Amino acid sequence: MRKNHHIQDLILQGESQTLDFKFEIADSKKIARTLAAFANTDGGTLLIGVKDNGAIAGVRSDEEYYMLEAAAKIHCRPAIDFTVEKWTIEGKTVLEVSIKKDMENLPHMAPGKNGRWMAYIRSHDQTILANGVLMKVWRNKYKNEGVLLEFSRIEKILLAHLEKNGQITHSRFCKIAGISWKHAEDVLASLICMNILNIALSEKETLYFLHDEFQEKVNLHIS
Repeated sequence: MRKNHHIQDLILQGESQTLDFKFEIADSKKIARTLAAFANTDGGTLLIGVKDNGAIAGVRSDEEYYMLEAAAKIHCRPAIDFTVEKWTIEGKTVLEVSIKKDMENLPHMAPGKNGRWMAYIRSHDQTILANGVLMKVWRNKYKNEGVLLEFSRIEKILLAHLEKNGQITHSRFCKIAGISWKHAEDVLASLICMNILNIALSEKETLYFLHDEFQEKVNLHIS
């Protein structure tokens, strides 16, 4: 009974950044995107055999486990480790798949709809594409630690805007600083790596805002 309560409690939480429901696994490449997104973000739990509305449908065959394994080992680069627990509830089987955040191997890639290898993240209850800024953050995460900064005009424009308005989009930054998309991308990624900025991605837009504790970690020279 306690075991059943565990799954029921998860279902009651609803889908979120760290929890996703799948009625079935019919496409290993598609499920690979979810696995990669969990590994690239905060880790998470995938319940297979549960509908989006929380109804328990049950896993139909052992083939779904093998498709899950193919998704993690073949259709994710690098391959993703996962653990599975099998639960029987009301005579139906639910697979609880656990994926940990993998800081050592970011980013994990999976085939997109066009067949190209892409990086994904979880944002709220959605699996979405990582943008160019985040890709650069992952590549450069540990390069700028301990750096003493002397901000240029461009960084000063950005920080002044954020202090006044709280947030900014990539395109808005390009406009107010008079710089190219790629230049803005480099600046945003660098400041995120230094824990000066945070990034919030969603399906509709991506926002950048000041890290709460950036002033304690970086020696600012803005005059």
